[in-house]
Amino acid sequence: MVCEKVKPAVSGLEQEFTGKVRASNVDASTPEAREEIAALGFRNHGLVIRSADGSALWKQPDHEVSMDDVREALRDLMGSEDQPRTGSRY
Repeated sequence: MVCEKVKPAVSGLEQEFTGKVRASNVDASTPEAREEIAALGFRNHGLVIRSADGSALWKQPDHEVSMDDVREALRDLMGSEDQPRTGSRY
């Protein structure tokens, strides 16, 4: 499962980037999530920024998640395209 310390910050991205980001916390213990975790190259969990169509645009694995890096990546990605992003954390 995802580190509890980052959950509130991920949820807060919707308020920080109002109308541009949808955030969700995913239960990493389900079989579907475990498959996705493996496909993303994570050992246990991580954070993914996805495009509106679900493509992974940016990711940080496991305990390396830095919310400052996430915010910077979101700003960079939103500067290159004007479409909402979805952040998922496994």
